[in-house]
This record gives sequence, C-alpha cells and structure tokens, in this order.
Amino acid sequence: MLRKFGLAAMMVGLLVVMTGCFNIEAPINENSEGFWDAYLVYPLSWVIIYFADLFNDNFGLSIVVVTILLRILILPLMIKQTKSAKAMQAIQPEMQKLREKYSAKDQKTQQKLQQEMMAMFQEKGVNPLAGCLPLVIQMPILLAFYHAIMRTEEIGGHDFLWFALDAPDPIFLLPIIAGITTFIQQKMMMVTDNPQMKILLYMMPIMIFAFAIFFPAALTLYWVVGNIFMIVQTYFITGPNVGKETTTEVGANKGGKKK
Repeated sequence: MLRKFGLAAMMVGLLVVMTGCFNIEAPINENSEGFWDAYLVYPLSWVIIYFADLFNDNFGLSIVVVTILLRILILPLMIKQTKSAKAMQAIQPEMQKLREKYSAKDQKTQQKLQQEMMAMFQEKGVNPLAGCLPLVIQMPILLAFYHAIMRTEEIGGHDFLWFALDAPDPIFLLPIIAGITTFIQQKMMMVTDNPQMKILLYMMPIMIFAFAIFFPAALTLYWVVGNIFMIVQTYFITGPNVGKETTTEVGANKGGKKK
C-alpha cells in the first residue's frame, strides 16, 4: 500500500510536468492530427460539447456527466483495486508476524523477509501491485481531459456554480473540496497504520490542493466528482474504512499472545 501511495504521488507530479510537454495552445477540433489529439483529446472534447448541448450549454454539468461516464468505464478496474485493498487487509496480521520474525535489519534477513512475503502473496492469491493499475490508466485520461478542457474553445467564458470553468477557483473552495475528498478516499483505502503511510496520506491532499489552485476549475471539478464516485464505491464494496478492521485484528492478536 505504501508503494501505491508513492506511485500516486509520483503520477500526480508526472502529470504536472507532462502538461507542459504538449502544445495546449492549439485548439482541439476534428482536424487535429496525431494519435494523442485525434484519439484521446478530441473524443473527450467532442463528448463534453455533446452533453453541454444537451444541457442547454451547461459545460459544468457536462463535465460532471462525462466524469461519471469515465469512472463507470474504468469501474471494473477500480473494483479490482478496492478488492485488492480488502485482500491486503485480510493478511495484515500474518504480514506483521513475518516482520516480527525477521526484524533484524541486515540484508540477508530482509531478503528472507521479502521471499516469505512473496510466497504468502502467491499462496493467498494476493497481488500487492494490483491496486496500481487503475492509477496508471487514470493518469493518461486525466491528462487528456486536461487538454480537452484547455483546448476546447467552447468552454471559454462559461461558468458553473460560483466559478469560471476555464480559470482557477478565485475563492479556493473547489481546491479545498478536492483536498478533503482526496484525503477521505485515501483514508478509506488505507490498510495499514504506520508513520510512512500517514505522511503520504496527508501529503497527497496537500499536493492536490496546491495543484488545484492553479489548474482550471473544470479540471478540479473532474477530480472532485471522481473522488466522490470512488468514496461511494469504496463504501458500498468494503465499508467506510478498510484499514479499521486490520488495526483491530492486529491488536486482538497481540492481546491473544499476551494471554
């Protein structure tokens, strides 16, 4: 799970870097060329415009609908990610026992610990990296969505709720919501309780908030709606906190040992 949080932070940082590696000045339209523009950015732009026309030129509502559709599209992968977190939760007590057994810090002992961990993962049918795949898939979609928003000229000048879609939220309320929903979503998926993971748990919302201050509000709206979708999905699949049971189980096991 620690790797997953680290990957998420790396992917978000990579997203910010990559936004400057593409031409975001050229408007996107049916004449756009190249695989990236023709097959990723333009289809998203077209769908946004299509739903905006259905909703009486409401591009904000269109972005909400397109976001939900994208989430439904990758829902099987997201369910797999959530179930992977639940499977990791179930084996946390056994993982803790292995860590205690191989607590020495020398290289040979740590190698043995890794071998035992991998053997247990194979025995239990758990893939510790299975939850990373949806993140890898989501980032290109988010980047393409960023381009669709920035390069769809029709969005310019449109407002939704209290903010302009093509500019950052002037009162920072949407970035705050993005940070809070990111924290809730990550907290619900957290399966272990250690200092490193807690640092990442708080770091990710801060990063999202900082980026959302400068991103167009339309992109932040996408992130917020996606987070809410993920929170609801996680709640119905695993309950409000996947990691809560793990902490209780580990405590109960330690209590049992003392007896």
